[in-house]
Amino acid sequence: MNKLYSDLCGLISSEIVYQSDEMTKEHSSDRWYASAAPEVVVIASSTQDVVAVMQYAYKNEVPVYTRGAGVGYVGGCVPVQGGIALSVAQMNQIIELNPADGCAVVQPGVITGDLQDAARDLGWYYPPDPASLRECSLGGNIATNAGGPRCLKYGVTKQYVLGLTVVTAMGKILKLGGRCHKNKTGFDLSTLICGSEGMLGIITEAVLRIIPHPETRAMIGASFTDFSQAASAVQAILDSGVLPSALEITDGFTLSAARDYLGADKLPPGDAYLMVEIDGKISSVASEIAALEVFVKNLGALRTDLAANESECERIWQLRRDFSYSLRHTGLTKLNEDIVVPRSKLVSLVDFATQLQEETGIPVACFGHAGDGNIHTNLMVENYADPEVKSKADEALDKLFTWVLDNDGAITGEHGVGLAKKRWIKQALGKDVFDAHQAIKKSLDPLGILNPGKFLD
Repeated sequence: MNKLYSDLCGLISSEIVYQSDEMTKEHSSDRWYASAAPEVVVIASSTQDVVAVMQYAYKNEVPVYTRGAGVGYVGGCVPVQGGIALSVAQMNQIIELNPADGCAVVQPGVITGDLQDAARDLGWYYPPDPASLRECSLGGNIATNAGGPRCLKYGVTKQYVLGLTVVTAMGKILKLGGRCHKNKTGFDLSTLICGSEGMLGIITEAVLRIIPHPETRAMIGASFTDFSQAASAVQAILDSGVLPSALEITDGFTLSAARDYLGADKLPPGDAYLMVEIDGKISSVASEIAALEVFVKNLGALRTDLAANESECERIWQLRRDFSYSLRHTGLTKLNEDIVVPRSKLVSLVDFATQLQEETGIPVACFGHAGDGNIHTNLMVENYADPEVKSKADEALDKLFTWVLDNDGAITGEHGVGLAKKRWIKQALGKDVFDAHQAIKKSLDPLGILNPGKFLD
């Protein structure tokens, strides 16, 4: 029995402390390729469990890696320096749903889709909708400031965080924000924690904003000859005064993979596909979607697929979900880069991706959130674990991220930096901003025990 395990068993319930190979392996990685085993695993069930662990860890300078559902894409929770993997997955209660206050009080392990379902049962809505909403947890969403297709209209996670309970590296409990929708008391520390990737504190409770649920939604899927035509349609739709709840775009490589995976007859013609969703009152959505279909046809769409109500929308969204499975079906490793560019640079991005593919021989697939420029640019590589292949792929990523930054973009829009993008963080932030990050980190975590080894080290 190692000392860390025995100390923690004596400090908190031994029933929530583990050191078996099975548990340490389970908590060694997320959905990125990196893996490192912790020395022990703690499955917290309360804020007090987290406090006890952090007070011990701070006193003994033990690294702590907080873990939610473990479905991230950048190695954000990988315990690269061993220590304690602190899981909050079992802190999964919706404590309160209060439409009168327009808020929900939740623990960090609540699955995002479960909160959406519970709010919907009351006629209310929690809009942030990452693609993994049936698997990912709200604590992880807050830690990465997750987005999703509907953030064009509704915003990302930070727009829905009213208050947080956070345990610091020293084991102190901070109550940040609260239930009020307007609150300008002191610094906005809740927003500072949102997106901090577990490096500034551990979220044990959140007060989240909910809004009335739209009566219905409708969608149009529209195929175009090429990506440039579809991207022009994106801006034309917005210029027309329509603010869709979601506006997704897909390139020719992805459509080709989908035709191979699903069957050619399951996909529309053309080398680009646009998905436009609107929501609101039943009467207004019916008239708006009809007018939008005519408008899109006049923009040169080869074919339009109309989903006139909420249940029919699932057919088009299923196609969007199948794009990821189609890319996996190629047998290649999908390096899912959630880069962001100004919306005016969408065509330039895909042109660059085509050029990058020609230069490196690595296929590049682009699809995602056209409305806010967050296009998932997927490098499709063989055997990324091979050092030679990895070096070639990293060189291609370096070219991609450099181009994105040179064109006023960002290297991550929703997945976070973690380990995957650590190499490029100084280039993305610049020296002075990086130094400011480190100063904030040192103030809240002077010993550097929260998620060490990630992009601030």
